[in-house]
Amino acid sequence: MAVPNSDRIDRLRAAIESIAAGDSSDPLGRAKEEAKAPIKARALRLLDQRARSTSELTDRLRRALPDTPEELIDEVVADLERANLLDDAYFAREWVRQRHQRRGKSRAALNQELVRKGVATRHREEALAQITADDEESRARDIVEKKARALKVPPADRHEYDKELRRLLGMLARRGFPGGMSMPVARQALDERIAQLRADSAGI
Repeated sequence: MAVPNSDRIDRLRAAIESIAAGDSSDPLGRAKEEAKAPIKARALRLLDQRARSTSELTDRLRRALPDTPEELIDEVVADLERANLLDDAYFAREWVRQRHQRRGKSRAALNQELVRKGVATRHREEALAQITADDEESRARDIVEKKARALKVPPADRHEYDKELRRLLGMLARRGFPGGMSMPVARQALDERIAQLRADSAGI
């Protein structure tokens, strides 16, 4: 399991410092470690900003250091993996947990985000297993109930009702929730809000 971010950074700093005090009896090895030092320093800054997948960090380093041999960057990334500073399984679990809770993203949307970050299928599946069907429906319900509260007057006719329903469905679709689940959840949230507005108007 990956260590907390502050520990990750401390360990990376220690690794960089150890390069500066490398073994002078191995000049070739020392020269190679000195060549890797600025790559590790750039990796440190990137990891200090936020956690990243292995593929994402590799791509960022290659773009930031276009004149650096790719094999050196690959070696630095491998060093970070061995030091447990890069861990795609941990990264995927945290990405799914946080974005499902904070952003209300569905399993499908989160899977696509992890695909774009180059996370392997086995890590994606393990991370997404944190979200059950009940979890996903509950999160979708929270989202549309909150949005439905913005409705201040009951729809005057079917046309207005359908317009409000499409608004709720659109919100769920943008987060990747499946239509088969979205329709009943959105309709229930809208109907409950309309009933509440009518009850309030009647003084019930």
